[in-house]
Amino acid sequence: MNYKLAVIPGDGTGPEVTREAVRVLMRVAELHQLSIQTTAHDFGAERYFKTGELLSDASVDALRSYDAILLGAIGHPDAPPGLLERDILLKLRFSLDQYINLRPVKLYPGVRSPLRNCAAMDYVVVRENTGGLYTGVGRQLQAGTPDEVAEQTMVYTYAQVERCLRYAFEYALRRHADTPWTGLTDAQRAAGYRAKLTLCGKSNVLTYVFDLWNRVLAALKPQYPTVYVDYVHVDAVCIYMIEDPARFDVIVTTNMFGDIITDLAATTQGGMGIAPGGNLNPEGVSMFEPIGGTAPLFTGKNEINPLAAIGSVGLMLDHLGHPDAAAMVDRAIAKTTPTMASMQAGKMGMSTTAVGDAVLANLS
Repeated sequence: MNYKLAVIPGDGTGPEVTREAVRVLMRVAELHQLSIQTTAHDFGAERYFKTGELLSDASVDALRSYDAILLGAIGHPDAPPGLLERDILLKLRFSLDQYINLRPVKLYPGVRSPLRNCAAMDYVVVRENTGGLYTGVGRQLQAGTPDEVAEQTMVYTYAQVERCLRYAFEYALRRHADTPWTGLTDAQRAAGYRAKLTLCGKSNVLTYVFDLWNRVLAALKPQYPTVYVDYVHVDAVCIYMIEDPARFDVIVTTNMFGDIITDLAATTQGGMGIAPGGNLNPEGVSMFEPIGGTAPLFTGKNEINPLAAIGSVGLMLDHLGHPDAAAMVDRAIAKTTPTMASMQAGKMGMSTTAVGDAVLANLS
């Protein structure tokens, strides 16, 4: 199999973690007889400061010719707040219609979680990624006066909700294609369920939007009779993520709620440095990235944790149809984490390069 990969190292520590991720990717590709051609793109702060350029429509169109995109991080403290993130990162997600954000949440061996009851933590958040409050629909009236009114509108179409929920159902089934989810009760297993899907919302307040989400969920449910479905308010989801993360298998939610709960999830699994993510267009070009940001205070120190970036390579391989290669990356990470002292809140006892070397050595 031959693949063209666009690599956007980006800003801050992005190039450092991306370097290690590409090293691992190329070795896994060699072991699985995959041909991957990488092309680097300099979208980010340095280019903006030099030229004033962010991400043109022509550049987005050029990225459509790739099989996938690997991103490091976007953002810089000297840039206008939100400019790089909005006009590069969000533009990529929206222009390429990457309507699913996929975030696995699991605790690797040797990684310390701030939770007491976390041994069975292993779930996935499916976040709708192109709608809701993040579309920028809103207005300000009488700005700068005592009577100012600011509006921000959460907008969802039936089609947006349906494709997100359908992806979540399908993903839940793929996740348990071989064996049912271990968190099911005996009664649920006896009833033929194999997976569980939880809709995270706020139907008691956001009545219009979540009436739509719940109706679409109910319409799809009969098509997936082996997926157990439930609904939990977002505030209760946050409680359960702390008190009983084992109750979750696959969580599906809106753009804003997904943004919030996945940061909480990353903290429970040991920090941003170990949390990978994928921005998916199942019918187009998808982008894979660590979710920890640019970490400017660590730039150039060879101290940042690259495991989230390496994990995003695993997500990419799985998305491209190579689950065995993805599993190899996951096993190598699991063999590496016990050797990394004090892995909590992004701290580790090894250099960035040394972690990459360890993962390479643990590939099997």
